[in-house]
Amino acid sequence: MTGKVFFGVTMSLDGFVAPVADVTVAEVFSPEGKDNPRVQTWLRKWGELQAWLFPQRSFRENLKLGEGGEEGLDDDLSRATMERIGANVMGKRMFDGGELAWPEEAPFHTPVYVVTHTEREPWVRPGGTTFHFVNDGIESALFQAREAAGDQDVRISGGADTIQQYLNAGQVDEFSISLAPVLLGSGIRLFDHVDADRIALEQIRTDASSQVTHLTYKVSKR
Repeated sequence: MTGKVFFGVTMSLDGFVAPVADVTVAEVFSPEGKDNPRVQTWLRKWGELQAWLFPQRSFRENLKLGEGGEEGLDDDLSRATMERIGANVMGKRMFDGGELAWPEEAPFHTPVYVVTHTEREPWVRPGGTTFHFVNDGIESALFQAREAAGDQDVRISGGADTIQQYLNAGQVDEFSISLAPVLLGSGIRLFDHVDADRIALEQIRTDASSQVTHLTYKVSKR
């Protein structure tokens, strides 16, 4: 188990990684969602935040969205991120949303360990993704993910609360923020509940394209 533990998120210039959390997954994917102003505002803001990623060739290939797509710095970094991952860890809220939104061939192609209190048998999807539901905490989920990943890296996929828990537990080696030229005004902040007195950061890489700036940090304990 020599790989790194990392996460990567897109963040708005005013510090949010997602719009406000008062829209439920069920609302977004319900037939009434298209007529719900709150849902439409959430979807618009989410689309603006992630606008740099959607056109990338690697993103389109991973989701089977057809041929073509943009190439260049953003695509290279997106592809390199996907290729380094040997296993994923995520929280229950992210899984609940993805279970409704992901295609049949979920876009992970690795084992995924879901931190949850819900007991459930592993869910095997086409394309190499199997969701395992871990009921005994974040440490157990990460241990299983690292075993599965071997020499590859483990990605803490989200959401923000799960990332914060791993940061506070001292389990993250590095992370990347893709800083988008968007102001959300409100929403979910990545570092709201992180114990800043326990974490030291070293900036190890900066990459800027015409659409977004990618910032990479090494994490250590104070």
